[in-house]
Amino acid sequence: MKFTKQQWQWIFYDWANSGYGILVVTAVLPVYFKAVAHQAGVSAANSTAFWGYANSFGTLIVSLLAPLLGALADYPNAKRRWLNVFTWPAIILTLGLALVASQHWVWLLILFILTIIGYSGGNLFYDSFLTDVATDHQMDLVSSTGYGMGYLGGVLAFIVFLAAQLTKGFGGLLNGYGIAKFSFVVAAVWWIIFGWPLLRHGYQRYSVPAVSNPLKDSFRRLAQTFRHIKRYRRITWFLIAYFFYIDGVDTIFTMATSIGKDMGVNTTMLMLVLLVVQLIAFPFSLLYGWFARRTSNRVALLTGIIVYLFICLYALRLTSLFDFWFLAILIGTSQGGIQALSRSYFGQLVPKESSSEFFGFYNILGKFSAILGPVIVGVVTQWTKRSTIGIASLAILFGLGLIIFLILPRLVDQ
Repeated sequence: MKFTKQQWQWIFYDWANSGYGILVVTAVLPVYFKAVAHQAGVSAANSTAFWGYANSFGTLIVSLLAPLLGALADYPNAKRRWLNVFTWPAIILTLGLALVASQHWVWLLILFILTIIGYSGGNLFYDSFLTDVATDHQMDLVSSTGYGMGYLGGVLAFIVFLAAQLTKGFGGLLNGYGIAKFSFVVAAVWWIIFGWPLLRHGYQRYSVPAVSNPLKDSFRRLAQTFRHIKRYRRITWFLIAYFFYIDGVDTIFTMATSIGKDMGVNTTMLMLVLLVVQLIAFPFSLLYGWFARRTSNRVALLTGIIVYLFICLYALRLTSLFDFWFLAILIGTSQGGIQALSRSYFGQLVPKESSSEFFGFYNILGKFSAILGPVIVGVVTQWTKRSTIGIASLAILFGLGLIIFLILPRLVDQ
């Protein structure tokens, strides 16, 4: 399949914000935060919990606003405008992370929460653009390519950081904390350069009729959707399954480096593991798209959920570096695929003219679920003093998602 110019613009936005995803959310800021918090006298278990709570609080804000924001974006030419409204503050505040004094760990959490709001809100409008750039038949491949290119972009942004890390701050120009702050600048600049085509030229093909008061009309449309929710049984039951299994995916993604540090994995090895995961995720995201075309989106999604359920159960025996590598590779094989195919599966179900409104519900469940997972890991970790048991506790979420998704056709036919 040959992608159009609009599809490439959409795909490269995933490439653009992947620098933030890997450097800020996953690899560098969690480790940097734990180092700063430790220096301030915060215990390892508490710093892991605080990181989880910060992720939860940031996503809560977007979760509460997502349906209304989505409805507002369905009017003509509104998606690109709202994408810019959320993306630019996130970029600026990511740069701001580099300006926070290294002893101020609370301010690091506050700025991180604000960047998460901008990043997550922007992704709502980015996701809903999928229905504008691809037909139902194209969505699995376009969505999977977006995730795959996102991982590849993340690898390249990560390599820039690793160059600073392995050369000891480019020959001493940066100290340890300076290297971390440099990575935040890289993430922001990466976002600007590669996100610019969609931010500047994103084209909205479908929309609801223009009105004089979009805010009032958005509330009316949301109320109408809730009143007629029985019309959307397949969408509703899929979102319930999605709520559970994507919670586990997002939580493992955001908590991985903290778990590694708790196991005693040194920073250099941890960065190498994350790089390998990104490299593996690139081809496997594309492979999931191919697998969905050869079988079905549903079969491919079920496969991904089962892999993640095994990951959680294996975490109970996570004691060695080999075990950590093994689970990291497994995560890399399925992380992009399950996210990409969930997005395209949902995009094929929703009314195209109201895609942002429905992706608002998709995001509210995805983001709200991301509040539950880190809290579960944080509470279980503090209770048991073992972060591996915290990760294993996520098996209940994947199990519930798997059961609901398995019986989805029967639920819809009732």
